[in-house]
Amino acid sequence: MERRDFIRVCAATAIALQGGAAAADARPRSYGRVQLNDDSGRVLRASRLTVGENYVFHYPFEGTPCFLLNLGKPTGRNVSLKTEAGDAYQWPGGIGPRGAIVAYSAICSHQLTYPTRQISFISYRERSTASRISKPNMIHCCSEHSEYDPAAGARVLGGPAPQPLCAILLEYDAAADALFATGTLGGEMFNTFFSKYEMRLALEHGSATRAQQRVAVKTVVTPLKQFCKQQVRC
Repeated sequence: MERRDFIRVCAATAIALQGGAAAADARPRSYGRVQLNDDSGRVLRASRLTVGENYVFHYPFEGTPCFLLNLGKPTGRNVSLKTEAGDAYQWPGGIGPRGAIVAYSAICSHQLTYPTRQISFISYRERSTASRISKPNMIHCCSEHSEYDPAAGARVLGGPAPQPLCAILLEYDAAADALFATGTLGGEMFNTFFSKYEMRLALEHGSATRAQQRVAVKTVVTPLKQFCKQQVRC
């Protein structure tokens, strides 16, 4: 892990904990250090992530999808955000080469829309693919047109979403050019997600219990265009 990335994560943790009980729902949560691998099982090289490409991996549970993005340029730093309940936290910013790599839960905070193997209504949209409805370079959910800024901690910039997407904390090993997921930051919605989609998740993962199992050791990262059959554009 690069020293500057380690310091940013520690700083975010300290700031969130200073809020005491009021920040209880927004403080960083550790779910274990999980290596991000490519779909051939090899270590995913951060420097090889295509700028603007949607990548999907599962963390911290087998049934909870996340977006991994290379935004192509440095993100904001120590961005102040709030959950729907009003709990304050600070997102430390992107990591890796140029500080441009970010990760978020791919579960929309409004209606819990998420990418499945069949279809995805939510994805990151580059400037070249932005429509009249969505702003460029945003994560947009076509269910109700909620829009999140991935360069600012997935801050809500449009639509009915009540809070930012839950951030996935990443660690970057510069020597190996490798990425690791280590925890979450912000408003989690996993329990509600598991309750709402219990039957669907059971079909997708073999059982509801398996969908709720913690991801351990490693997780596979796949381009969204390969992960699901259809991406809805709006």
